[in-house]
Amino acid sequence: MTVPHGLSPAQAAALTRRVTALSVATAAILVTMKAAVWTVSGSTALLASMADSALDLAASLTTFFAVRYAHAPPDAEHRFGHGKAEAFASLMQGGLVFASAALVAREAIGNLIDPQPIRQEGWAVAVMAVSIVLTLLLVAAQTRVLKKTASVAVSGDRAHYFSDLASNLIALAGIGAAAWFGIEGFDAVAALAVAALLLWGAIGVFREASGQLMDRELSDEARAEIVRLVTADATLTDVHQLRTRASGPFVHIQMHVDLDPDLTLEAAHRSIVAAEKRILERFPAADILIHADPRGRAEPHGGAFAEVHT
Repeated sequence: MTVPHGLSPAQAAALTRRVTALSVATAAILVTMKAAVWTVSGSTALLASMADSALDLAASLTTFFAVRYAHAPPDAEHRFGHGKAEAFASLMQGGLVFASAALVAREAIGNLIDPQPIRQEGWAVAVMAVSIVLTLLLVAAQTRVLKKTASVAVSGDRAHYFSDLASNLIALAGIGAAAWFGIEGFDAVAALAVAALLLWGAIGVFREASGQLMDRELSDEARAEIVRLVTADATLTDVHQLRTRASGPFVHIQMHVDLDPDLTLEAAHRSIVAAEKRILERFPAADILIHADPRGRAEPHGGAFAEVHT
């Protein structure tokens, strides 16, 4: 699971807000164009692509609002913030992709049984070419944002548009083959390939969102970096019970560390605060909790999460 790289929560929020607004605008343009051309062309592949874009518009709108809610500060009812709103948005996106795949497959099978000729194929090809260009630009923008943030909602949205990119290419090939080479049924076969790609993309979205909702640990590399930052001070040793999880744009980190039992409370406090600051330099959106144990004298911790040295 990835984590933000050096951005404050405010900076990450600004990036995700901009890219989700761009996603909504792109989807709206694509739906409008494809709907207009489909009415005159009758292409099943274009209809499949339009249905996909329409559901992507709904998903993008969900993401648009989810990332804004996820960055809202903690309140009395949500002491750990609202970050998991992004994961819920991704689950909704995955469900919409599955629905899109079902609609596409239904139309494709119907067209295989009763093929319909494509009309105005030049317009159909043109709109698919424009769709490919716009989708490429959006995916490039989303990729840049994801290099700087760990937004699972934006990641899910990008997965949609990666599928769109592939589906647009397949639809373009299907329209061209059916209209210019007279290969009957290829238009519907292309639509079935689009449905298969959508299903594969939805599985990836579900997997990433479920990782956050189930409080999956951060990557081994991130955990090792946290331990390194804490133990950079020789007074802090034996980091154990390290627990991490991502919640939308935020990271929650808690651990136990051993300190010299002869340190004063004030000195121990200074060491722990300094360790927290080192972690925050690397993980600016982190919520950190460090429990101090007297070295050599600590009692094992029980409860629902009995102590395990990891």
